[in-house]
Amino acid sequence: MKKALKIIVLVLAVGFIGMQFFQIDKTNPPIAETETLEAAVAVPPDVALIMGRSCNDCHTNKTVYPWYASIQPNGWFLKDHIDEGRRELNFSKFNTFETKKKKKKLEEICEQVETSEMPLPSYLWIHRDAALSETERKALCDWTKQAVTNLEKSEPPASGWPKHFCPRNTRNTRKRRTIHLLFRVLSRI
Repeated sequence: MKKALKIIVLVLAVGFIGMQFFQIDKTNPPIAETETLEAAVAVPPDVALIMGRSCNDCHTNKTVYPWYASIQPNGWFLKDHIDEGRRELNFSKFNTFETKKKKKKLEEICEQVETSEMPLPSYLWIHRDAALSETERKALCDWTKQAVTNLEKSEPPASGWPKHFCPRNTRNTRKRRTIHLLFRVLSRI
């Protein structure tokens, strides 16, 4: 029995040491300032501070990897969470979204913060300072609501014609010209 236990411990130790040779890539993707959240909407300093402490490690290309990211399998778990967070919402790419998607993501921020889905509980185990107080949750939600309102104000006015009648959306050139001519005639009436 003792011999079997020693073999199991030895195999586990060799496996753990072997895992350390497979490190994660800690290189952050480049950031284009014109594509960031700050380029899309105004972010007040207090909100930027909250987001820097509680959101940016997983939702930007500015991740600061902690020391335990070098210990596997912790690093693999961490890298998976960061990649998933960036796929879901990357503030470093926020200004590349269509306006409709920007508004939806801002609304989701408020929703997930209010329901305590974010920051993830697994992140809070070690990063206790990332936990949000009720005041911080309210500040984030107030900001997201204001940002959505500002985005709506900055949207170009919608055309008076239904989209399927718009000449740009017809594929047939002859049809497009006919519809365009019809629009000109109708606009003169």
